[in-house]
Amino acid sequence: MARKKNKVVLENLTVVDAGAKGKAIAKADDGRVVFINNAVPGDVVDVQTHKKRKSFYEGTAVSFSQFSEKRTEPVCPHFGTCGGCKWQNMGYEHQLYYKQKEVEQNLARIGQIDLPPFQPILGSKKQYFYRNKMEFSFSDSKWLTLDQIKSDEVIENRNALGFHIPGMWDKILDLDVCYLQEDPSNAIRDFVKAKAEELNLTFFNNRKKEGFLRTLMIRTSSTGETMVLLQFFHEDEKNRTLLLNAIAEEFPTLTSLLYVINSKGNDTLYDQKIELFYGRDHIFEEMEGLKFKINAKSFYQTNSDQAFELYKITRDFAGLSGNELVFDLYTGTGTIAQFVAKKAKKVIGVEAVPDAIEAAKANAKYNNIDNVEFYVGDMKKVFNAQFIQTHGKPDVVITDPPRDGMHADVVQQLLNLGAEKIVYVSCNSATQARDLALLDTLYKVVKVQPVDMFPQTHHVENVVLLEKR
Repeated sequence: MARKKNKVVLENLTVVDAGAKGKAIAKADDGRVVFINNAVPGDVVDVQTHKKRKSFYEGTAVSFSQFSEKRTEPVCPHFGTCGGCKWQNMGYEHQLYYKQKEVEQNLARIGQIDLPPFQPILGSKKQYFYRNKMEFSFSDSKWLTLDQIKSDEVIENRNALGFHIPGMWDKILDLDVCYLQEDPSNAIRDFVKAKAEELNLTFFNNRKKEGFLRTLMIRTSSTGETMVLLQFFHEDEKNRTLLLNAIAEEFPTLTSLLYVINSKGNDTLYDQKIELFYGRDHIFEEMEGLKFKINAKSFYQTNSDQAFELYKITRDFAGLSGNELVFDLYTGTGTIAQFVAKKAKKVIGVEAVPDAIEAAKANAKYNNIDNVEFYVGDMKKVFNAQFIQTHGKPDVVITDPPRDGMHADVVQQLLNLGAEKIVYVSCNSATQARDLALLDTLYKVVKVQPVDMFPQTHHVENVVLLEKR
């Protein structure tokens, strides 16, 4: 152990694992765990620490005496600065291994319940260009790399269109290319930035809350449709029209070109009025013959291909014969509910977001599905004894809660309900494990299937089938 500028440098550490939030893990001589933000299991490194706690350090590898065989060359020039694809330096087969390991460890250590053998994680056929939605931010003071700061180069143009630097709400990395969304995403982003500069439009300053151009959102679909939405901080009809017309002329096959005038403190769209400039105000996603109308505010799984695989697993786990009443909790826009409906007698979807339920109803009508019903409300309040009395006791419950998992009252209601099967879809196996432990008095876990929705990241989905004891 050495000291550098009053900070501890941990020398010659062997990285042994990958853990929470994608960080690599080593162990210091004093027994503390070391979380490293830029290493791969198998590396041997010296680590400059920046946080020290009773049981762990956090730090950055500052020198490598041995590189891991699990390493691969990142394809993106922004790797290491962007923060969006933290595992791009690790071979995909190894990414899958550590994702599966995380699910297994969370369910075993946190859940502390009897578990069946796990199914191997289902990897994504696309490891790049898999996202159907990207959001970029404008800035008049782009993030400078260390090389740029150290150089004698005078950077006069500080305009940026790209991603927030991790942990820095006002710093934007200007993108040359992004490997997350298929064409024409990169071409649209690059054109918008170049045209904006040609027109001398001002880019947003997040600290001063001034500037014209605020955000750019691009949505694509498996049906080949594209939506573009520009967010302006204030109205300037002349320049807004010039920019939007230029986009429409450059990309005549756009399905939807939208804009928002948003002068509030944050750039969230959900309380804003979306204006249509060109085309229609929505695009369509398609899955197994079902069409889903996606507008600017719609939630839809951001990896369309893997969402299809996830939903097939969910339906297979439910084991429907056509006679079952199914409850779909946290239904969102009702995608899973409609996907399983043709194999169920009836599906009841419950969701807290009113706009999502309206979209679910509209999509069900569009798809001529008449055996689904959707209800809006806070899950722990709506999903109660009266709700069960009104709609009947379900044979199967599908639940797909947010990262925080299910509220304890919802878990208790599931225990009171006593459906024969529960299919639990989760984007956070730690909170899923907590909930499985609470359900263990009445249910046993009989199947576990991890699914990789987000290659090059540490995130992993997991589907669990519980059956009544």
